[in-house]
Amino acid sequence: MKSKPKQPAIPAERRETIRQAIISAIEGRTLSAKEISAEVGIPEKDVYWHLEHIQMSLGKKEARLVVTPARCKKCGFEFKARERLSKPGRCPACKNQAIEEPIFTVRE
Repeated sequence: MKSKPKQPAIPAERRETIRQAIISAIEGRTLSAKEISAEVGIPEKDVYWHLEHIQMSLGKKEARLVVTPARCKKCGFEFKARERLSKPGRCPACKNQAIEEPIFTVRE
C-alpha cells in the first residue's frame, strides 16, 4: 500500500506577535501562565520565556509587568525574592510541592 505524502503543517495566521498577544491578554487582568498559554495558544514553558522579555521591554515604556509571587498552599510561604518568573518546584520552608502559580498583569 502506498501512503500519500503528508502535507506540511500550516501555522495559524496571526495579526500580532505572540508577545503582543500576551500583553493584550494580561492588560487589566491577572492571569497565570497556564491561563495565558490557553488564551494565546502556546506551550506554558514558552509563556515564561516570553514574559521575561516582556518584562525587559516594558521597563523602557510607561507600563510594567506586575508579578504576584507564587505561594505555598500548605504553610503560606511567599516567594517574594524569587527573580525567575516560573513556578518553583517546592517550598523551602516545609518542602511541600503544592505551590500556587504566580500570576501576571500589565499596569501603567
